[in-house]
Amino acid sequence: MQSDSLVIIPTYNEIENVEAIINAVFELKKSFHVLIVDDNSPDGTAQKVTALQEKFPQRLHLEVRKEKSGLGTAYIHGFKWALQHHYEYIFEMDADFSHNPRDLIRIYNACVQENASVAVGSRYVNGVNVVNWPLRRILLSYGASVYVKLITGMKIHDPTAGFMCYKREVIERIDLDNIKFIGYAFQIEMKFKAHLHQFKIIEVPIIFKDRELGKSKMSGKIINEAVFGVLSLKWNSLFKKSA
Repeated sequence: MQSDSLVIIPTYNEIENVEAIINAVFELKKSFHVLIVDDNSPDGTAQKVTALQEKFPQRLHLEVRKEKSGLGTAYIHGFKWALQHHYEYIFEMDADFSHNPRDLIRIYNACVQENASVAVGSRYVNGVNVVNWPLRRILLSYGASVYVKLITGMKIHDPTAGFMCYKREVIERIDLDNIKFIGYAFQIEMKFKAHLHQFKIIEVPIIFKDRELGKSKMSGKIINEAVFGVLSLKWNSLFKKSA
């Protein structure tokens, strides 16, 4: 089955979620293909995906990396794969159901019907739409979004969002080998570079639900990268360094 759309899902120890998330994407009325980028999960995530490929031939793809190397590098690996395989719409989505697969169609429509080059599944464009997060984490995430808008000048309410669609032209235009960050700052950096290239960015309101199965990959190092990474992104942009 052909598709113009690829959903990239990075995984590390997502054996509890990976089969269900793949099935949920393939149950949608629109045809999406899925690329799992697995960082050699010791829990057998990649082996589960390999078994599922028999059920979903030519729709489900798997790339296994040698070790856990960070979210940003996993997506860059997936972006390059998507370009090589000629997809027009390239999505980011988590494996843990914090992103509702049904929202893929709404995000896709923002690109197709509203001519967005980048569509962001946004937790904060209509208030705060987060379920099952402690108040401290909501304040940290929302505060980071305000901080990023203030420093960068972007008018995106949820710049750290990881539920996205990029048109192919955006990924082709951004120098992927020059992306510096691997955690939350990666999400900010990609949006900021799309902003610098003046691509049209639209936010699509979603409800974000914290994972029920598996463990969060959040760490203090990732948060620090986001805080200080934003300052370096803005500083470099003032001197028109390569985007």
